[in-house]
Amino acid sequence: MTKPVSRLTIQLLGSPTVERSDGPRNQPRGNKVWGLLAFLALSGTAQPRQLLAGMMFPDADDPLGALRWNVSQLRRLLGPESSVEGDPIRLQLPAGILLDTKVLLNGTWMEAVGLPGLGRDLLEGLHYDSAPSFELWLTNERARLGAASEAILHEATLANLAQRNHRDALEHAARLVSLNRYDENSHVLLARALRSSGDVEGAERQVERAVRLFRDELGVDPSPSFRVAALSDSEAQIPDASASTVAAQLEAGEAAITAGAWLPGLEALRGAVAAAQAIDDDLVRVQAHLRLGSALVHAARGHDEEGATNLHRAASLADERGDRVHAANARRELAYVELLRGRYERARAWLNEAAPLAENDDVEYAWIAGVRGACESDVANYPAARSWLQTGIERAEKAGTEASGAFAHNFLGRLHLLQGNLDDARIHVKQSLELARDASWTAFVPFPMSLLAEVHLLSGEIDTAGDTFEHAFAMSCQLGDPCWESLGARGLGLVAAARSDPASAMLRLQEAPRLCRRFPDSYLWVEAYALEALCRVAVDNNAPGASAMIGELESMAARTGMRELLARALLHRVALGEWQALGVAQSLIVLIDNPALDARFELANT
Repeated sequence: MTKPVSRLTIQLLGSPTVERSDGPRNQPRGNKVWGLLAFLALSGTAQPRQLLAGMMFPDADDPLGALRWNVSQLRRLLGPESSVEGDPIRLQLPAGILLDTKVLLNGTWMEAVGLPGLGRDLLEGLHYDSAPSFELWLTNERARLGAASEAILHEATLANLAQRNHRDALEHAARLVSLNRYDENSHVLLARALRSSGDVEGAERQVERAVRLFRDELGVDPSPSFRVAALSDSEAQIPDASASTVAAQLEAGEAAITAGAWLPGLEALRGAVAAAQAIDDDLVRVQAHLRLGSALVHAARGHDEEGATNLHRAASLADERGDRVHAANARRELAYVELLRGRYERARAWLNEAAPLAENDDVEYAWIAGVRGACESDVANYPAARSWLQTGIERAEKAGTEASGAFAHNFLGRLHLLQGNLDDARIHVKQSLELARDASWTAFVPFPMSLLAEVHLLSGEIDTAGDTFEHAFAMSCQLGDPCWESLGARGLGLVAAARSDPASAMLRLQEAPRLCRRFPDSYLWVEAYALEALCRVAVDNNAPGASAMIGELESMAARTGMRELLARALLHRVALGEWQALGVAQSLIVLIDNPALDARFELANT
């Protein structure tokens, strides 16, 4: 009789343990074995022995020998079904293993929300003072996994709100606020969960508590949209409504938004949702929730939580009626929300569900591919990003949709810009501009315009770059879009630096990330991109406070998994003489297909 293979469970969140279904494992002596396991499990690829030895055992007489001993201990801990071999070292775990960090990053919220270590630190309580490079890596990974725990609770709250499971929604929202009490969106979700449960006074008290917290401990007020986002009500019903009532409200709301009247437009769309609740027509309800949700998440005015709740409802209703296209559309819009906030694992999960639903619909699939390409580009997964964006362009051309084509061309142009391929970047951002104008998508135009200006700047066309950035910035201000204003201000700061005016450059570059923070649902990558330019100019000019600026960028990039921007932050640390950052930067850069970044590393390593 064949002996059944025992199941392996690895817990790295909280106090680390390894257990087997046939009994507990003997835990290893020392902390380095746990550190090695976490590094190999979370890096996602094989790592050179020399790099690992230098990071983890810098004070050992024989770093490679110390690494070999710890590898042997790791093999004993994991058992014969696992493999830790080679140079570079590759960790291979057996099928059926339960690794909590993998569930957190790649599982559904329903799988992840029950993890014992959800919200706890990676390798909680362990420190590596003798290995400063590894300690720096661990600090950044703790930030990333902490943000992933918040993303799971965020999605769990929204899903339960959409299903009107008030008790669970409140439990998850309260836990989310406890993990990050300075995140405005978390307080919005908790207030909305209270209101949805019928506790209107409790929701109002929660808003007041959050306002006092921000004022007393941060010295600022929440964003102007905070109260409205937390307390707005799209739960009410309009009696005696009809399908024509809903259609009229939707038409009026979208017309107002197109004309730039956001608040009246959103109120009309909320009225359409309220009217739809009284109609026995699932398609009408799907369309109302979907169109309100989409408007809210694209408004960039702090209403993402209400928007996402409506999109969850639209997806659920579409699933119930077998409506594949609307189900895909709602999931793609939910992924877009996650893209903006840097929750890329959750964005991928939504897009993985959306893609098969829209496989035969070129219009929707073009958008799905474009958003997926943007996600992969943000985290510096450039080969996958290029493939998705090219697919998005092809599907958009096939469907004849200018807007989705503009989106995909823009992000493909940005990818080439980041990799230093300026000729290709110029082609794609110009095409994006042309398509956006053809589609009358004025709200998007400043994005490719700013990227085109940066192409001019890097090509040495400083005056043309300055004029183009000025145009993009002025248009962004007219639109009131904080993201594109931030891109324009960043560019004008870099133009000032190129003109040897560091004082003006620093003023502009300090303004750029602040512009993006005016609302809590702005595009986080743009804020980080602006911060990176500020750090670069600050380091080049020995500006006071450069280290703190780099720390802010590093924290943001680490939490979100923006690998290239994290690598750049670490290289800025090296430029300040913090050599322990070099090995961590190298461990990231070997995973990124970017010759321009490789060149930066070689320069820092000389």
